[in-house]
Amino acid sequence: MSGDNHVNLPPGFRFYPTEEELVVHFLQRKAALLPCHPDVIPDLDLYPYDPWELDGKALAEGKQWYYYSRRTQNRITENGYWKTIGIEEPVLTNANKRVGIKKYSVFYVGEEPTQWIMEEYRLSSSDSASSSRSSKRRGQTKLDRSKWVICKVYERNSDDEDDGSTELSCLDEVFLSLDDLDEISLPN
Repeated sequence: MSGDNHVNLPPGFRFYPTEEELVVHFLQRKAALLPCHPDVIPDLDLYPYDPWELDGKALAEGKQWYYYSRRTQNRITENGYWKTIGIEEPVLTNANKRVGIKKYSVFYVGEEPTQWIMEEYRLSSSDSASSSRSSKRRGQTKLDRSKWVICKVYERNSDDEDDGSTELSCLDEVFLSLDDLDEISLPN
């Protein structure tokens, strides 16, 4: 990690959590106002920062940045905006229990998409409701914990893009050739 973001971890330790670990071990604890040891993921208000400004502010592991943020409709930064793409995907435990939801966003500068991707993890509505009920029993004031998310931001390599030179397997070629059945004349 670089910049002002200091973590008391021994040299050699790396932060590579699974999606389940991000939701269960970090986000659920944050939403329930429980301590997380070590407390390595910082709170950031995402939207004032362009993705290339996260270094030194968010938890950096390799070329990925992690941070807690509040969900908001304002997804605009000084130089661009985050646009949600695709559908939301469930985050499942090993026992196939749904614990969270993941959605993807792409950073745009003007009308042009960039290579910056954000994966935003939030709790399932049932999880945030149960943590809200348990905090009421403990006498805590009601906070809207469903607004917390963990964001993972990274820059996709231009090598990852499909430049039209993708090699197909033999089965893919056979499957794709089935589209041309109209042009094939079969004997009677």
